[in-house]
Parts: sequence; structure tokens; C-alpha cells
Amino acid sequence: MTKIFFLFFAISLFAISAYSQNRFVVGGRLGLSVAGGVETSPGFQIGPMGEYYFNTQNYRMAVGTEININTQSGTPVEWANYFKYFIEINKPDMKPYIDAGLSLWFYPGGPSLALGFGGGINFLVAPNIYIPADIQLGPVFATGTSVFYFAITTGIRYEIP
Repeated sequence: MTKIFFLFFAISLFAISAYSQNRFVVGGRLGLSVAGGVETSPGFQIGPMGEYYFNTQNYRMAVGTEININTQSGTPVEWANYFKYFIEINKPDMKPYIDAGLSLWFYPGGPSLALGFGGGINFLVAPNIYIPADIQLGPVFATGTSVFYFAITTGIRYEIP
């Protein structure tokens, strides 16, 4: 499993470095998460994130990765990778988006694959600094069962000029 993790990480770094002449976003997230299967388990979520904007004309698309630590039983850690599409509106201080992607969940009992879907809005609060309001949800395909995951988070984003 360690080899898969490092391969996944190496591919992510290669993809980011191949396009390093464009914009990056770094930051973190904090919020509430709920994992439900047979028993619903609420908790907190915190973690770092990074995104690469690859539509250079108007920065409408991005790929991102984040590592989220959850406080549910067993302290699951999510490594999420996603594609994000920004919806164009006439308010320059708001950037609404939708996203979808795959993630790996690490917790006692082994790693699991998950599908993630969501969206939100990045609110401009200072030059190149955004505060997001984000909702994510999707199934986690755990060994022998499926768990449904839901998170509502905020955080901070810094767009590297």
C-alpha cells in the first residue's frame, strides 16, 4: 500500500510541476464531517490543500489535491484529488464552483477508494486571499460495506500570483 501512496503522490507532483508557469492556490480547510454507514459518526475535519489553475485565459478550471484529517472513530485520513470548474458570474469578489474526483481513505482496516462530488463559493476578502464555503459528499467503498461521507467546510485560500 505504501508503494501505491508514493506512486499516487509522485504522479500528482509531476502533473503540477509540468505546468508550473501558471497559477497555484494553497491553503487549508476546517469544518464538520459526517460518515454514515450502519452508524452515523460526526466529527471535525482539518487539512492542507493545493490547486493548479490550468485554463490560463480566465482561470475557469483547476485540479487540486488535499489531505484531510477527520476526528471520527479511527481518525480516518482522506487524500482527495479533484477537478474543479468555476462558474462565471458578474461578481468579481465571488467565485462559485462545482467539483468531482477520487480520493483514498486511510483508516484502521485498510485504505478505501471514494468518489467525491460537491461545490461551493470562494469569497474574495483581500488581494489573492479567499474564504471558501464548501460542501462535499460521496460514497466511500470500505471493505465489505459502503459508507456515505458528507462535509461542510470553510478555510482560507491564497492564490499565488
